[in-house]
Amino acid sequence: MEPVEIRRLFKLKKACVLVPTYNNEQTIEKLLIDVLAYTDQVIVVNDGSTDSTPQILQKFPQIDLVSYAVNQGKGYGLRQGFKRAVEAGYAYAISIDSDGQHFADDLPKFLEQLESHPSSIIIGARNMGQSSVPGKSSFGNKFSNFWFWVETGLKMPDTQSGYRLYPLRMMQEIRFITKKFEFEIEVLVRSAWRGIELTHVPVRVFYAEKGKRVSHFRPFKDFTRISVLNTVLVTMALFYIKPRDLFKRLKKKTSETSYTSNSLILRSPIL
Repeated sequence: MEPVEIRRLFKLKKACVLVPTYNNEQTIEKLLIDVLAYTDQVIVVNDGSTDSTPQILQKFPQIDLVSYAVNQGKGYGLRQGFKRAVEAGYAYAISIDSDGQHFADDLPKFLEQLESHPSSIIIGARNMGQSSVPGKSSFGNKFSNFWFWVETGLKMPDTQSGYRLYPLRMMQEIRFITKKFEFEIEVLVRSAWRGIELTHVPVRVFYAEKGKRVSHFRPFKDFTRISVLNTVLVTMALFYIKPRDLFKRLKKKTSETSYTSNSLILRSPIL
C-alpha cells in the first residue's frame, strides 16, 4: 500500500499507534520518525524516563503525549495509553516497542489483517528461530506460549511480542490487575476468556549485538512475576473458566436438542 492509502486507513479505521517508552533515548527518535511516515495518530506514554527521552519527545509536537514522573512499568504504560486512545475516540491501538526491535514498515500488515478480523487482537509474530535472537528470549517465548495454551486451549506462535493491534472497544469491560511486563500475558489470556479472537501476522524483528541492546526486563524479578501470574491464571482456568465453558457448551447442546425435538413434533402429521 502507498503511504497515502495507509494514512487514509488509519483515519478510516480510527486506529492509532501506541508507543510506551522508558529510557529509550538511543532509539525513540528514529522509531517516531519511522512511525510518523505512516500516520500522525500517535500516542506516546513516557513511563517516568530519567534520561534524555523527555527532551527528545519535545521534538515531536504532533504526537499525543502522556507523561508521568515515576516509572510504573510497561503494563501500566499500555493501560494509560489505552485510556487516552479511548478518550480520543480511537477504536484500535497498535502497540510498538520503543527499543528498536520492531519495524514501522510492518504497520500496514496489521491494517490489512484488520479487514478480515475487525474484532480481534492481532499479534505481530516474530521469527524467533533466526540466529540473532538471544537464547533466553527464545526460551521465554516457548515458555509463555505453553502456559498460554494451558490457560486458554489456544496455540499462538508468539505470545510475548509487544507489537500488537488491540480492539479497544472489545476490551473496555475487562479488569486487569498487572502493570509490569506480565501485563502482556494477562491481556491475551483475559481477552481470550472473554471470547475475543486472537490472530497473528508475521513481522520482522531486530536484536542488537550483545551489550548494545537496551532492555529493562529484569530476568529474576520479571520472570518471577510472570510465573506467579501464570500460577494464578492456571488456577482460575481450571476451577472457573473451563467449568464455565463446559457448562455453556452443555447448555447450548441441550437447547439445540430440545429445539430439534420440538421441531420434529410440530412437523409430525396429526393422526
